[in-house]
Amino acid sequence: MIAAQLPVLQVTVPLLAAPACLVLRNGRQAWLVTLVASWITFATAVLLLMQVLDQGPLSYAFGDWAAPWGIEYRVEPVNAFVLLIVSGISAVLLPFAKSSVAREIPSQQVSLFYTLYLLCLTGLLGVTITGDAFNLFIFFEISSLSTYALIALGSDRRAFTASYQYLIMGSVGATFILIGIGLLYMMTGTLNLADLAARLPGVAETRTVRSAFAFLTVGIGLKLALFPLHLWLPNAYTYAPSAVAAFLAATATKVAVYVLLRFVFSVFGVGFAFDAMPLSMILLLLAIAAVLSASIVAIFQENLKRMLAYSSVAQVGYMVLGISFASVTGLTASILHLFNHALMKGALFMALGCVMYRLGTVRLAALRGLGFRMPWTMAAFVIGGLSLIGVPLTVGFISKWYLVLGAMQKGWWPVAILVLAGSLLAVIYIWRVVEAAYFSSEEASNLEDVREAPASLLVPTWLLIAANVYFGVDTTLTIGVARRAAELLVGVSQ
Repeated sequence: MIAAQLPVLQVTVPLLAAPACLVLRNGRQAWLVTLVASWITFATAVLLLMQVLDQGPLSYAFGDWAAPWGIEYRVEPVNAFVLLIVSGISAVLLPFAKSSVAREIPSQQVSLFYTLYLLCLTGLLGVTITGDAFNLFIFFEISSLSTYALIALGSDRRAFTASYQYLIMGSVGATFILIGIGLLYMMTGTLNLADLAARLPGVAETRTVRSAFAFLTVGIGLKLALFPLHLWLPNAYTYAPSAVAAFLAATATKVAVYVLLRFVFSVFGVGFAFDAMPLSMILLLLAIAAVLSASIVAIFQENLKRMLAYSSVAQVGYMVLGISFASVTGLTASILHLFNHALMKGALFMALGCVMYRLGTVRLAALRGLGFRMPWTMAAFVIGGLSLIGVPLTVGFISKWYLVLGAMQKGWWPVAILVLAGSLLAVIYIWRVVEAAYFSSEEASNLEDVREAPASLLVPTWLLIAANVYFGVDTTLTIGVARRAAELLVGVSQ
């Protein structure tokens, strides 16, 4: 039955398609292969989510070797939701990428671009679905190594510097993760995540396990750009090709947040992570610092990609803030924001990709009067910006509402106020763009012959914008899945 093979198809389809793109050495054919592979993975993710919600967790044992002896793929509500996010963003982004990549990347490198893109997609999906700790590390490295190369393909020479900076910090994070996994293996003799969760309570009081927890937390913190470990992210998003920036902003940090959730709640457990170790207060302070400092820095950026990059650091702060609550409501907010931020930030970076396509720059000064030259593009940016702020009837409001509820349940009123303060700061930097595009007294000189972006760019962008509004009104799926996943995570750890 093909239904039983869905977990392995989720990873093998893009993995097998990657070398095919390299062999073809034809940009158009490579794009078509990538598009088909992305839509197959999206359809697979939808079917997996439906199965998990209907039947409960799914397990796939490679070679019929039962866990923990063999490698296991395990699908539960939380990672099924993340699989849907990653594959769905990829499926929507690929039609956008065809024109955007052709404009920003030399034709002889286009097939290489799609090869690297598929490897990055494979790594992100593999990290999400695997039930084996060392396998998780391998997939992390597959996605990271391909990401370094994707960023380096940017047209600006500073893309090389950004890629190298990410390489150094990403390697440090990977080393920390590997050390943490090695220490856990030394104490338990297993790499299977479910088996780790069963064996760790017996050795939880040892310094080795505490050290492993610290190494994993810092390593994953680097991968998810948790303040102050975020220094690689602004340059990476700024100088990467537009399609790469949109894909990474919508998926990469979300997968890393999921990994943090998986280790903290499913492997170590609430009792160890939040009682024996002071994780709650550490995450709370770092999350608040991320929201406030990154939002303030975003206000002063002239490059809009860099502005959205710092905004992403702040949004990661919101996700981590929900984790720090260690409650069902807090986790629901974090998991919701994984989905919602993917929609809003993917749409915003794709809107900037439309601007880049026509202007060749995304600097604020170049956008004076652009709202009348590219009305559909700038309207998409405005709606995406409203969602980022958290205006009602958008997905951003739903996430922040649950964060405020979680803070109030804990009795942390100052934290709830700081969440609202972060939204007010977002109003300032989004308003700077709106002011330049619609209310500037003079039009930039480079807009004389500018016209609206082509439909191949606008349609995918507006699909994500429509999703921002739709899931802000109808929250049946998102809140339902997020709450069920949160209850399972907390239940597993108790």
